[in-house]
Amino acid sequence: MLSFALVTVVPQLSSPVSAATPSCGSPVTAPTGPATVSVASSSYGKVLVIGSGEYKGCSVYVLTTDEMHALTAGKAPFACTDSTDNAFKASCDTVLWPALLTDGVPVAGSGVNASLLRTVTRTDVLPGTPVQQVTYGGLPLYRVGIDTTPGTTTGEDMLDPATSPQGMWYMIDPSGGRLETGQALISEETAPVYQDGKPTGISATVLAVSQSIGLSGLVAAGGIAAGPVNAPVYTFSLDKGHQSACLGMCAMYWSPVLTSTSPEAGPGVDVHQLGTIMRPDGTHQVTFAGHPLYMFHQDATLPLLTPYYPVSINGAGVQAFGGLWQAVQP
Repeated sequence: MLSFALVTVVPQLSSPVSAATPSCGSPVTAPTGPATVSVASSSYGKVLVIGSGEYKGCSVYVLTTDEMHALTAGKAPFACTDSTDNAFKASCDTVLWPALLTDGVPVAGSGVNASLLRTVTRTDVLPGTPVQQVTYGGLPLYRVGIDTTPGTTTGEDMLDPATSPQGMWYMIDPSGGRLETGQALISEETAPVYQDGKPTGISATVLAVSQSIGLSGLVAAGGIAAGPVNAPVYTFSLDKGHQSACLGMCAMYWSPVLTSTSPEAGPGVDVHQLGTIMRPDGTHQVTFAGHPLYMFHQDATLPLLTPYYPVSINGAGVQAFGGLWQAVQP
């Protein structure tokens, strides 16, 4: 059985935190006052952070598939819940990604768009106790269990196998509430092909996007060799004219490959084939030969977990959302 070792061991790989200062990844506890959200500079640009209290300066993140709750008018649960039915056997919203809770109206610090700062009532974070979780632009905010000190950003740009459905974690641009994605790196990856969750015995070399770079850096700093994992990328047959036809629920299962600037080409990838389009929400999606690129939620894995959840190609040839999904040959 895979034990919940990643969150409990990885923080020890970085500089120790003073006993008087809680780790940014400490499990969630009941709030004792209003939460403050502020702005800080990071390697990804200006991002939201916690603005006061014991977690002041700690990064906050949103999960793309939490949007299912709104898309289904509350019928679908949040993708990060108290369920322990995940790869780590630990609660997503209290241990893996501690929810940012508030007792009272959250406070907008300097640079924060107060009109985007709201709350949502959750009954699954502290079961039996309704609590208010802070939201920004409609998405709930979380810390992450692998961040230690303020300014750490190990949860950024992560296709997480512990959520249901698996989704992308990003920090947030404070001005408009858009996802702060960083620069996408497109490279080659050779991986086994799966169909309906079963290996076909065939391997293929396809285009992929680097994931969990911050986490892999933390792991490497601890002396453990584990680089970023590469998520295979796909095209969708319904995309026409350099526009994405995968919106709403489709994007919950097929995450657009996003970038904050021109994508970077790894070895073997023709940089002239890479480009971007703007999606309706203002984010920029990477294209290859004019075709928008996506990740498939069932391909999710993390550094250190590849022996249990190896990089694999699960979405090639899948018929879903009215069209055909294909892996991309370099």
